[in-house]
Amino acid sequence: MALFISMELKSRSLVGVSVCLLLCFSLSYGTKEYLACLKSIKDSLEDPLNYLNSSWNFNNDTEGFICKFTGVECWHPDEWHPDENKVLNLRLTDMGLKGQFPRGIRNCSSMTGLDLSSNKLYGPLPDYISKLVGFLTSLDLSSNNFSGSIPSNLANCTYLNSLKLDDNRFSSQIPPQLDQLGRLKSFSVAS
Repeated sequence: MALFISMELKSRSLVGVSVCLLLCFSLSYGTKEYLACLKSIKDSLEDPLNYLNSSWNFNNDTEGFICKFTGVECWHPDEWHPDENKVLNLRLTDMGLKGQFPRGIRNCSSMTGLDLSSNKLYGPLPDYISKLVGFLTSLDLSSNNFSGSIPSNLANCTYLNSLKLDDNRFSSQIPPQLDQLGRLKSFSVAS
């Protein structure tokens, strides 16, 4: 019987250690993933009004530090971890940001909302945009200078509830594939 109890205790402590290692790895990975996302966004955009440059300091390594960045809202599953390093929403509206659509956004895999409205972003949206922002429920790129075609690939962003593309310089018609967005409640594309 003592052997059975000893084996059961070893089994429980092995499970405990395994769970601890899994949690530590996922928190570490999540932090690295979101750091890469935010660093890439900052590096790819000009910030003449210094909104990002004054707030997005990557020299800190305490838990939740990125959640204090201007425009970053983090995911917290409960009140015990309000500053967990998982970016839920990125709201960089009206900051005078310049550049093309930031490709590094793909590393913010838990993100559900992206608002880059009222900036000076330009150029075409990537044809493969759904691979970058596939899990978003809200995408606001209005009041910029995006041009070219609206990517039909946006139809693969099946979680979208709100899509705002108005006040840009898109040159083509609305792709008919966007009719496939069954969850879409709000859509604006007027120039």
